Amino acid sequence: MKANTSIASALLIATLSASALLSGCGVGEARVAEVIESATPVPVETAKPFRADIDATYAATASIVSDADAPVVARVAGEVIELLVEEGDRVKQGQVLARLDGERLKLEMLSAKANLEQAQKEFERNIDLHKRGLISAAMFEGLEFDVASLKASYDLKRLNYDYSSIRAPIAGVVSSRDIKPGETLAAGQVAFRITETSELLAYLQIPQAELSKFTIGHAATVNVASMPGQRFSATIIRISPTIDASNGTFRATAMIDNSGGDLAPGMFGRFIVAYERHSNALVIPEHALLDEDEETSVYVVNDGAVTRRVIETGIVEDGRVEVLGGLGEDERVVVVGHSGLRDGSKVLASTSDQGLFAG
Repeated sequence: MKANTSIASALLIATLSASALLSGCGVGEARVAEVIESATPVPVETAKPFRADIDATYAATASIVSDADAPVVARVAGEVIELLVEEGDRVKQGQVLARLDGERLKLEMLSAKANLEQAQKEFERNIDLHKRGLISAAMFEGLEFDVASLKASYDLKRLNYDYSSIRAPIAGVVSSRDIKPGETLAAGQVAFRITETSELLAYLQIPQAELSKFTIGHAATVNVASMPGQRFSATIIRISPTIDASNGTFRATAMIDNSGGDLAPGMFGRFIVAYERHSNALVIPEHALLDEDEETSVYVVNDGAVTRRVIETGIVEDGRVEVLGGLGEDERVVVVGHSGLRDGSKVLASTSDQGLFAG
């Protein structure tokens, strides 16, 4: 209330003085406006610098992919008689996904097994005869080779029969089912696709001028358009030592923690990589900076007036800027109401909560 009375008194004095000047000297109306304006405090909002950790960051965009993405193919031909999984199901490595009609393969396996067992018995009967020298070495070796050949044939038939059960080559989620019950598959035909999504990757193409800033282990955050405001954690796990001559960039591989299963391969992400951290830095809101001249400056409030102050700044992040010099920790800077201010302008200051500007 006292401040309002003082402002009103100042306005009254300024107006009377201007009127006296007009009546005595014939000064124009512009002079009156200048006198009134100079005596009127400008309402502004101010804030004090505060201490916080601040990171130097680099922003990049890239598609999110899976490093473990495998097609599941039919190893043998056959009719689909049973489907055991559907899209979206999580499966283990080696788990049976579907079965083909394997009766013919089973019979071939059993026939090969019978031939092998017969040859093995014949071979075993001749072992004693061979020791006693009653059969030639060549005949005995022929029997031995027959057993080995028939065993290999049996193993192959058994493997083909096992292939009538289509199994997952890796653990993950069934991302597509490309077959239907009753369909006859050819050997080599894709039946499913398995994708591991708990850890996803993104390949960031970064200008070569930034190469010295990046190191394996740097932390990053990821935002996707489908979940605005939600951030996911990522880490730089590989950095290519070569530069792509076509665009002058190098490739940094980011691994994304997707243990919650919210992200999916094919999403487009915006990555913020933190490559340098300054702990307990002195920071102010970025919009306190004056956008004029080539110097970085702020308006500092002291005794109801502002002084334009050149400052040295460092890292800028999330609407905050690091102050390296030129500003004391107990001083107040204008954060709202810069327009119309000049060095020495009178202001009516209110205080802003620093939490609004803490990122």
